[in-house]
Amino acid sequence: MQRVRVGLTGLAMVAVLIVLASAVFTSANREQAISAIGASNSAVVANMTAIGNTLGEKIKEEPLAELGAAPSTTSTEKTDAAEIARQQEAQQNGEVR
Repeated sequence: MQRVRVGLTGLAMVAVLIVLASAVFTSANREQAISAIGASNSAVVANMTAIGNTLGEKIKEEPLAELGAAPSTTSTEKTDAAEIARQQEAQQNGEVR
């Protein structure tokens, strides 16, 4: 019985500590942010990096391809299925093109 009482008391103390910590952090979040004179406005800086920004930057659609870590899925050359089929047929027949 003594072990159960000690265990429940410890559990209650942990719950009280969690409630106190939550209250402290909640009150800290409600305070107005302090900004220094000449400092950047955080709302403006956050909007500069948002998708659809007005800076005219191109949105990277394939960042891994730009880094060279993966092949690009877009192709700039025209694909002609008939020409590819002729090339494969020529390779199978042993012809050099």
